[in-house]
Amino acid sequence: MAENEQKSRIPSRDDGADDVGILLTQPRRYRLLKEVTLLGGANRLNARLARLARPAPGADIVDVGCGPGDFARLLAHGAGRVVGIDPARQMVDYATARARDLPNCRFEVGAAQSLPLPDASADLVVSTFAMHHIDAAQRPAALAQMFRVLRPGGRLLLADAHPTGPVLSAAVRVMARFAAHRAHDTSHDHGDPLAAVDIRRYRDVLRANGFDEIEFVTVRPATGVLLAVKPA
Repeated sequence: MAENEQKSRIPSRDDGADDVGILLTQPRRYRLLKEVTLLGGANRLNARLARLARPAPGADIVDVGCGPGDFARLLAHGAGRVVGIDPARQMVDYATARARDLPNCRFEVGAAQSLPLPDASADLVVSTFAMHHIDAAQRPAALAQMFRVLRPGGRLLLADAHPTGPVLSAAVRVMARFAAHRAHDTSHDHGDPLAAVDIRRYRDVLRANGFDEIEFVTVRPATGVLLAVKPA
């Protein structure tokens, strides 16, 4: 198993333990890998995703699988409150240390499929480059949790790799195959391993959970975004 990853179980709201899938535990290495994968465009991508998310001034925002907290900190400017949730204590500690100048931004250890947040407590939920790390069997529950914590009329933004060009596609295929194996995702067994990170695969699950206005868009560099709304 890679030094930056481990399989983990953490306390659940319901039964005491959850399979969370791949646990990333080295924030600096993760940020470097993401920067390389996105060809040095991580900050530009976060800015573009923030514009797509369209948080209203003073909005309460949840970042699920927040990692080192870069996107959460960006969203905190102008937000009412931002809560970053990640299953890795190392990520949460790192993100907390880098957000000391943002009193409206905090980070908690938690699993996507058992979010430690009240019902209808967020105006916007985001989850970027995280869904493929969640244990495949737990992803429908994770999306149900995102629906639960959104207020009526609240928005969801999911993003993951959507490469274009042969070089980047090849690199992401390798990482996708590895991530799919770690997260018990067999979607690549009968086709392209990029299926493991294709965010479009969750459209039917979002509809089944009650989301509406589901839309897929691509964003440079190499990112697919799924947008949805919890009906008012």
